[in-house]
Amino acid sequence: MPYKEYNKLVRDRIPEKIISGGETPHTRILTVEEYSEMLKDKLLEEAGEVKGAQDQGGVGEELADCLEVLQAIATNYGIVWEDIEKKRTDKKEKRGGFEMRVFLTGVDEKE
Repeated sequence: MPYKEYNKLVRDRIPEKIISGGETPHTRILTVEEYSEMLKDKLLEEAGEVKGAQDQGGVGEELADCLEVLQAIATNYGIVWEDIEKKRTDKKEKRGGFEMRVFLTGVDEKE
């Protein structure tokens, strides 16, 4: 039987889905340190999937995955989600959002 290697953090019920599909998952529980790093890797993976999504439905699915990972990271670091939202709104108030599609091409710096 062929073995496909993944070496990545997956959602909690993925092993169940693999079993129900007639395959055998191989898993282990990450250490706290590994988990912290793998969550960050997972966020980058999901962000890449957002970039590759081609339509509204695909983007929505991948954004939901990103949000799940972001919430897991916050929980892992003991950060309350409402505190993140407050920081987001504070930054938006001070620096603006991204609605105007501003693309910075460069800056003439002071000498």
